[in-house]
Amino acid sequence: MSARDSQTGSNATDLPIEAQRMIDTPLYEEPGEFPIELGYVYNSCAAVQNGNPIFWDPAVAEAITGGPIAPPTMMSVWFRPHYWAPGATGERKALQTHFDLKQILDLPEAVVASNEAVFGEPVRPGDRLTTRQIVRSIGPLKQTKLGTGRFWTIDVETTNQHGEWVGTEIYTMLGYRRPEQ
Repeated sequence: MSARDSQTGSNATDLPIEAQRMIDTPLYEEPGEFPIELGYVYNSCAAVQNGNPIFWDPAVAEAITGGPIAPPTMMSVWFRPHYWAPGATGERKALQTHFDLKQILDLPEAVVASNEAVFGEPVRPGDRLTTRQIVRSIGPLKQTKLGTGRFWTIDVETTNQHGEWVGTEIYTMLGYRRPEQ
């Protein structure tokens, strides 16, 4: 798919070539920093008072899903880097592709316009996940109430250590520049 097609028919010639090259190209394929563990699952469920026995009772989990699983809604938890880690350098950001687009397109502000998730194989304790980010579209410049900007969509695809797809999160962002005062 060309940059022109990815913009649902709008002309991509106003996009910097660096942004055009990002479209439909897997970027930042990275393994998670740690294996999935039940402590994170319990903390997340407790934080939102999710008492579903599938996440708390090993016998229920075994009967329904063949063993413990993490709530599917935790998918984004697993790709967020720790703020600090031994040996890490520089600022560590989740969804780095989004920040790259803000810089390349010179749009310093941004908001999440929508977020969807599609789930595959369940995530289980001990799994080692890998994510990659794919820019699916970059829209034309447009005037919004927030300022002049563009919408872009990024898929975060996640697989487990067996190469099985566990899910995709789809982020649509609006990057913009505030009007001059």
